[in-house]
Amino acid sequence: MDLYQLFKTRTPIIGVVHLLPLPTSPRWGGSLKAVIDRAEQEATALASGGVDGIVVENFFDAPFTKNQVDPAIVSAMTVVVQQIQNLVTLPIGLNVLRNDAKSAMAIASCVGAEFIRVNVLTGVMSTDQGLIEGEAHQLLRYRRELGRDVKILADVLVKHARPLGVENLTNAVADTIERGLADAVILSGWATGSPPSLEDLELASTAAKGTPVFIGSGASWENIATLMQAADGVIVSSSLKRHGQRELPIDPNRVSQFVEAARQNWNSKGEGKSMSSVKLHS
Repeated sequence: MDLYQLFKTRTPIIGVVHLLPLPTSPRWGGSLKAVIDRAEQEATALASGGVDGIVVENFFDAPFTKNQVDPAIVSAMTVVVQQIQNLVTLPIGLNVLRNDAKSAMAIASCVGAEFIRVNVLTGVMSTDQGLIEGEAHQLLRYRRELGRDVKILADVLVKHARPLGVENLTNAVADTIERGLADAVILSGWATGSPPSLEDLELASTAAKGTPVFIGSGASWENIATLMQAADGVIVSSSLKRHGQRELPIDPNRVSQFVEAARQNWNSKGEGKSMSSVKLHS
């Protein structure tokens, strides 16, 4: 996976838009317009703050189904992504929680999104939704059938989960790439907002043998310089919210602060963006 070709930088920062509860989810508020308005606000804040990509996920639909989501979720996410694409020019990704990679691939293929995040691509994980089995064979065949080269960013030993049986991180990374055919791998801490250790990132990077390794949780302006010593990119959400509280909207000032802290270590590579990623309407 060529990070520069996709994100126009070799060290991408991907911000997350956490969608408000969607139709059929337990906390659905009844207004899709409210969901869209919040998503547009957050996407614009991320783009203006300097991130290199955005991933859209149904974060507030908890408790999640472990596999296929309701068709209304797919429909709503499709509409939201299209609205975001009208506002920003950044690469867009999908994460359909908890592990509906097929729906994510379908949405991405139809709207022209560039990548998806898959929590469990290979192996079996014990989660609060029950046992989740990776279905890489189905997903990769589906991608080929759809005829779109949507990149697959796959978590390894994903947060809020434990592997069924003893799992070695090095082997898990290698299997996800070599047997699951992931285009990039993601390493997280135990839970949302918890970072992976530098040691684990170094192990993952060695095992990945050149395949990009992303930090998947817990990155903040205080620790990003350290963590990026052993990673190729970062997916960030909680630390960009107002007061660092994930229930609140994204704070544009915190986005800028995070991006500045990250870029201070990358300026020597000459990878700053020269054009705005927010569409200007006359």
